[in-house]
Amino acid sequence: MELVVLSGKGGTGKTTIATALSELAKEVVRVDCDVEASNFYMYYDGKDLEKEDFYGGKKADIKKDKCIQCGKCEEVCRFNAIDHFQINAFACEGCGACTLVCPQNAIILKDEKVANTFITKTDKGIIAKAEMEIGSDASGLLISFLRKKAEKFSKNELVTIIDGSPGIGCPVIASITGSNAVLVVTEPTKSGLEDLKRVITLCEHFQIFTMVCINKYDINGEVTKEIEDFVDQKELKLVGKIPYDDVVMKSINELKPITFYKDSIAKKAITEMWKTIQKFIFT
Repeated sequence: MELVVLSGKGGTGKTTIATALSELAKEVVRVDCDVEASNFYMYYDGKDLEKEDFYGGKKADIKKDKCIQCGKCEEVCRFNAIDHFQINAFACEGCGACTLVCPQNAIILKDEKVANTFITKTDKGIIAKAEMEIGSDASGLLISFLRKKAEKFSKNELVTIIDGSPGIGCPVIASITGSNAVLVVTEPTKSGLEDLKRVITLCEHFQIFTMVCINKYDINGEVTKEIEDFVDQKELKLVGKIPYDDVVMKSINELKPITFYKDSIAKKAITEMWKTIQKFIFT
């Protein structure tokens, strides 16, 4: 069973909730697919079982011994990535146009290292994560690669919890493809509602069972009601309403899951939400 935790925007509490659910689930594989702002793994100490370079896309490279400095490559580059016969790797998109116009075949496309990927063993099970190279972007290929790595090291755990990227881009699509269920974490703000609608549209397109959680629901009752009405209209499952809780900030600062704090009202609400989620995904 793969459960993907998503949010339409950053800052809704997605990782806080994903971490709490992974604690409550017990037998679980954790996959940190929010690779551009990876912090799911920060809650856990462990030992790296495997480290692997991930190459995605290509970058142009000029062979100085062959280059006659005719300037055709610079003329054809639409990304202004070539200046004085030097490639700016941050600007190069690897389109290959320069290789086509070079009369000396002095330009080649080289594989680009995008990230280091890790499988880490913790006392709570394994977690798959990636560390991006400077200036590199997340891609669906990297997310799919991470998920396959986690599956390889899985020992038939009950559930895999994936902390997905915010938004609706390619990394999100790669996170939910082939998964069993999605939990969308939203917040009662106008931007939270609009971004929720975009994520729901994406999940509908891929026909994935989708649940909704309203985090910090009590900070704006009017927008919370709008979200509830939207969820009803779409015939989705509103599985949880998490109250604002100052203890959450303490848990983040101390790098401990919110489930470690017995007096936390957010913890109690998330625990009840997990009971509800289990009824939907395991029956």
